[in-house]
Amino acid sequence: MIRPGDVVVYTKTKHTTSPGPRAHDIEPESRGEYYTYAVDKYWIVESVEADGITCRTRRGKSHRIAPDDPRLRPANFWEKIFLRSKFPSPA
Repeated sequence: MIRPGDVVVYTKTKHTTSPGPRAHDIEPESRGEYYTYAVDKYWIVESVEADGITCRTRRGKSHRIAPDDPRLRPANFWEKIFLRSKFPSPA
């Protein structure tokens, strides 16, 4: 159950030529110079509605995510403690 004010982690899939330091699940393409990988994004929930969850990033961007999206999950205890600087501050 996600509520407004909760911190969440969204695993975003990216596709570039050079994965960054926070990349995980890195898979090279079979015949190319591109990689597909995942990066964890640390957001705070602004609102929860039947058709979607609105989340805010540290830089103030807003994202609308489907409530049943498997890439969105509540932050666990260790993430809340050790990665607290990566989450946006409550407004």
